[in-house]
Amino acid sequence: MNVPEELKYSEEHEWVRVEDNVATIGITDYAQGELGDLVFVELPSKGDDAEQSESLGTIEAVKAVSDLFSPVSGKVVEINESLADDPEAVNRDPYGDGWMVRIELSNPSELDDLMDAPAYQEKIS
Repeated sequence: MNVPEELKYSEEHEWVRVEDNVATIGITDYAQGELGDLVFVELPSKGDDAEQSESLGTIEAVKAVSDLFSPVSGKVVEINESLADDPEAVNRDPYGDGWMVRIELSNPSELDDLMDAPAYQEKIS
């Protein structure tokens, strides 16, 4: 299972990469594997507010429908619009082309609530 060392992880299987106070968020390799082939991703709109642990959207797969939870609070500054036509990008490349939203952090200390890679690896093993 791919668990990149440089990322942070939520209990709900989202990953977070922070650059210049902006968090890029997606679901983990483990999560996409458990869901199966994704067929639809509903994301928030640019400019929406996000609250930590609240739903940001939904992920529909062949096996199940799941909420996408925000691991941090802030304002949505970008969404991965290519997922509307190619939700399978999450299955192919969950940490690259399969990213979902970018949020400008309103409370960077929330990052302390997230797991590092070894802790997440232990959670899914």
